[in-house]
Amino acid sequence: MGKVIAVTNQKGGVGKTTTAISLAAALAVLEYKTLLVDADPQSNATSGLGFDTRNIQSSIYECLIDDVSPKNVILPTDTPHLFLLPSHIDLVGAEIEMINLPHREMMMKRALEEVRNDYDFIIIDCSPSLGLITINALSAANSVIIPVQCEYFALEGLGKLLNTIKIVQGGLNPELDIEGILLTMFDVRLRLSKQVVDEVKAHFQQLVFDTIINRNTRLSEAPSFGQSIIMHDAQSVGAVNYLNFARELLQKNNMTDMKNEDRKIHITDDEQ
Repeated sequence: MGKVIAVTNQKGGVGKTTTAISLAAALAVLEYKTLLVDADPQSNATSGLGFDTRNIQSSIYECLIDDVSPKNVILPTDTPHLFLLPSHIDLVGAEIEMINLPHREMMMKRALEEVRNDYDFIIIDCSPSLGLITINALSAANSVIIPVQCEYFALEGLGKLLNTIKIVQGGLNPELDIEGILLTMFDVRLRLSKQVVDEVKAHFQQLVFDTIINRNTRLSEAPSFGQSIIMHDAQSVGAVNYLNFARELLQKNNMTDMKNEDRKIHITDDEQ
């Protein structure tokens, strides 16, 4: 049965969707069959993989509201082993339509149960909020990855997110774990970035992933080409960072026999 990981932070601009797309693509390149679930009404994960949201006939909205099987909605992507359950602007209204339904917090879990055995990993890109759709994602997930940017106010709102996770663990999903905190948008030129890394590691210690995602032009421009960073420029710093992150995630879940010295892909001086 595939592992379901929600990528979430209610604070926008932290690299959440970039992380969801890039991690899913990296796992796929490492030959793990992966489903990326776009659970954000902004549909950035959908467009970021090259799909025009205006042409999406069915989306996760229909799975949640109309009981359409995800198997009839999932789309193949240009990356082998990577599949997408797309989103649509209609998802904005889903929370209102779900509010009076029984077991409204468990509708995404019910939908994904149909396809969990078909994938090694299911990565959910959550919306930047703590609304009902995000609660659904946390209820469906085995674990959570929290991207935190290496900038001022990095820890802003993180306490509220952790409290929400604790509430979900207390009732809706007792098996939910925090997979880890991923530091993103690290700028080697800024002392502030290094201070944020130190502060986050001091607060959360072993919860922080070793891999740090550098600020990278190629990583920022990839969505405009409708490609993951792995497909856009596999030699870029951003691609190497996310491949290392995928390898660390696999190592953490005991899904690889890699030796410690083989865990990371090293960046050469001319790739910095």
